Amino acid sequence: MKSCYKVNQKAPILHHIVSLILFFALTPSLLIGCTRNTEPISRTGFYFDTVIQITLYDTEDEAVLDGCFALAEKYENLFSATKEGSDVWNINHGNGETITVSEETAALLAMAADYANITEDAVDPTIRPVSELWNFGSNMEAKVPEDAAIKEALSHVSCSAIRFGTAPAEETGESVYRTVTLADPEAAVDLGFIAKGYIADKMKEYLLSQGVKSACISLGGNVLAVGEKPDGSPFRIGIQEPFAETGKSLETIEIKDASVVTSGIYERCFYDEDGVLYHHVLDTATGYPVDNELASVTIICSSSVRADALSTSCLCLGLEKGRRLLDAEKDVAYLFVTRDRVQYTSENFP
Repeated sequence: MKSCYKVNQKAPILHHIVSLILFFALTPSLLIGCTRNTEPISRTGFYFDTVIQITLYDTEDEAVLDGCFALAEKYENLFSATKEGSDVWNINHGNGETITVSEETAALLAMAADYANITEDAVDPTIRPVSELWNFGSNMEAKVPEDAAIKEALSHVSCSAIRFGTAPAEETGESVYRTVTLADPEAAVDLGFIAKGYIADKMKEYLLSQGVKSACISLGGNVLAVGEKPDGSPFRIGIQEPFAETGKSLETIEIKDASVVTSGIYERCFYDEDGVLYHHVLDTATGYPVDNELASVTIICSSSVRADALSTSCLCLGLEKGRRLLDAEKDVAYLFVTRDRVQYTSENFP
């Protein structure tokens, strides 16, 4: 078996791989007026089964970076499907019992279920019984599961198994989702196609609350630009060319105060002895990798959680259905790349 991915030595946390190359320079920028020069500060870490990097351009306060990484830890402890004791882990191991979770976990799971409805189940947060069989991103070698095992796992994939219960919100007292029950005890959820986008948006919200107006958040390639560089110039982001050497960009775009997310079939994948490609984006109808003309989908919009969900949704839907979905979203720009390297872009793609 020939592999085209490097297996992480840590257990998988959020199964969503994106490919974006950051070209922003970590050099001092001269600020206008009497403000002194500010040296950008940056930090990396390993969360959500990937390397993340936060770079701040208009502050030298390391405590702000501490706050960002505290958020990363917080959300890993809520959304991880493999971390024992997380909200998602508790839901998946609840044996059909009602589980009390954080407001954020319940809200994000409800949002993920909404995308299942929007895409007619092309994406589904209850795909985990199937994805576990494939071992993508784990410390075990990925393999093609037995067909009978896939069919059995598929019988437990359905958003209809998710039941939400309400309770007063901790801060406002308003009624919000606070409990989750899986009506099928063998069902399990995974927020991997949407969680990193949500986390990036929350990091941006935190940075703005700390007075940071120029920053770049990279969660494994899921990139969110906070504002612009201090000199007013945009951030430059390279989009990985599918199946090319890592770091080779297909396009370079410039963005300000926007999120860029790419979903692709070419990183977390393997070839079998007959040269058949198997990748981590799974078809909810067959339990096998999605098989359509697309190699990658890049989404640009103001909301990272939306970009995250839409990129995977469109990769699963295919070229025509994906474009129809996005063409109705006037504030979204997109780039579709087919397996034979043909590019399709929206009129507003930068």
